[in-house]
Amino acid sequence: MKYLIFGLGNIGNEYAGTRHNIGFEVVDYLAYLQNVEFKPDRYAWTCEFTYKGRTIILLKPTTYMNLSGKAVRYHLEKQKVEMNNILVIADDKDIPLGSCKLKPKGSGGSHNGINNIVETLHSVDFPRLRIGIGNDYAKGFQIDFVLGHFEEKEKELLRPCIVEATEIIKNFATQGIERTMNMFNTKKQNKTILKDNTSPSENKEN
Repeated sequence: MKYLIFGLGNIGNEYAGTRHNIGFEVVDYLAYLQNVEFKPDRYAWTCEFTYKGRTIILLKPTTYMNLSGKAVRYHLEKQKVEMNNILVIADDKDIPLGSCKLKPKGSGGSHNGINNIVETLHSVDFPRLRIGIGNDYAKGFQIDFVLGHFEEKEKELLRPCIVEATEIIKNFATQGIERTMNMFNTKKQNKTILKDNTSPSENKEN
């Protein structure tokens, strides 16, 4: 059984490490953990590995964020995978920095990448993993914020979330979305970290 994991972002060195590229960072980290390397493919960089009998294909679209749907549709058709076996990972300014939230479907809200996928697939019925980047920006500066780089303090808060996201991906492929949502969405998020500003290692849950 195949699973396609799309980490959204923008290609190019100028976008590396920006808030909008957190999807790239998640799949990059999982590829590192699995000792696999991305290779160029049509509309995306891809790599794959086997986990508990499942083939997990990681993809980083090279279409730029606003045309992410082109890469998703192409590889969905190429791999002959059902939409409920894909997972789109993207930044979300509407949930707290360092939080992860798994959803089975829904609109893209203000996220242009998700919205383009919805428009291209003509459906909102595909799972997505939202990574909280916070919303500490002045009115009218949303684009500058999401295309800006994380500060060191923000990176410390994100590290546990990136680790958790890789576990969510593996559980999604082996346990299904409902069980994975029950397991991870109900877990205590990094509220203690955000509140007292202590290090992630001091607050990491077992």
